[in-house]
Amino acid sequence: MEREQQPGRRALLGAAALGAGAVALSGAGTATAAGTRTAPGAAAAAETSGRGHELPVPTVIGHRGASGYRPEHTLGSYQLALDMGADIVEQDLVPTKDGHLVCRHENDITATTDVSAHPEFADRKTTKTVDGTKLTGWFTEDFTLAELKTLRAKERIPGNRQRNTLYDGRWEVPTFEEVLQWAEREGRRRGRRVWLYVETKHPTYFRKLGLGIEEPLAKLLRRYGRHKKDAALFLQSFEPSSIQRLRKLVGTPSVVLLSTIDSRPWDFVEANDPRTVADLVKPEGLKWIASYAQGIGPDLSVIIPRTPDGKLGTPTSVVKDAHAAGLILHPYTMRNENTFLPADFRRGTDPNAYGDAFGAFKAYFATGIDGIFSDNADTALLAAADFRK
Repeated sequence: MEREQQPGRRALLGAAALGAGAVALSGAGTATAAGTRTAPGAAAAAETSGRGHELPVPTVIGHRGASGYRPEHTLGSYQLALDMGADIVEQDLVPTKDGHLVCRHENDITATTDVSAHPEFADRKTTKTVDGTKLTGWFTEDFTLAELKTLRAKERIPGNRQRNTLYDGRWEVPTFEEVLQWAEREGRRRGRRVWLYVETKHPTYFRKLGLGIEEPLAKLLRRYGRHKKDAALFLQSFEPSSIQRLRKLVGTPSVVLLSTIDSRPWDFVEANDPRTVADLVKPEGLKWIASYAQGIGPDLSVIIPRTPDGKLGTPTSVVKDAHAAGLILHPYTMRNENTFLPADFRRGTDPNAYGDAFGAFKAYFATGIDGIFSDNADTALLAAADFRK
């Protein structure tokens, strides 16, 4: 039976306690000296971090910033997510031709920048195969940073989020170092640390191009003091080998992202490793992940599969099993629009109108997950409040 997260449970995490496999999380939670209830393992977090009590659980992660309201991976999107109260703000990293790390969801920037409107870059349009998928467009690895800085960001899915197109052209593509500097400024202004959630995108693909992501990322983390186990930052990747490589370079807490249940991490495909996500979420697979990472970030369908008609089905045992292995769970991604919601939470016939997002959040939080990625941090925070009191 799934461990049910009780309303009234106040859960807080300190990153220093998230040592790989070091904390065996119990399912009942622990009472603190203050009399509040903590998440499984959170009491140990408070004891070992020295800071403790920084991240409420369920934790709300601003997915690509506040991408439900602003073009994703822009300083405008990150700022809005932080202003809304997101506990952590997410960045995805890809390299430029000259080795700088920039914030884009994909190296294909056709849909997220105005590159197609720049005639000087018309000859850069090309076709590539990235992680087994053939793509035609413009790619960050074919541009220097100076060239990328002449572009402006735009809304990736204007058909779904037409209002976001109002902000097309307002922001440039940020470097990760610029985001680190932004987080430091905001931290000083707010009197608290600003948490970041940083993903290495297509690391095997880029390593083959001589543009490995992990080493320059680790260098930046060390430069800005985010390389230790109590850093206000999570590292994440869909490729376990990227997390393993980073673990040798920095002590920053890390999370293995997991796609749909029958998929395989791309580095597994390259290495002829037959394991799928279904194998990784079994107790033995979770134990293996816990030997080098502190958490998992599964697709929401791994937590609650959808039925053939698109409704939410019966929760799996993944939450219980991951907690038993000492791992936190930050699944992805909740969005407010009907088109992204389970069928039983859609309202009306307009796919781009908001559905019953609060109902869907409640179903996911009730499974006991420790946090969630959301394009709509404000909605997620209101939903999470019912499980934090």
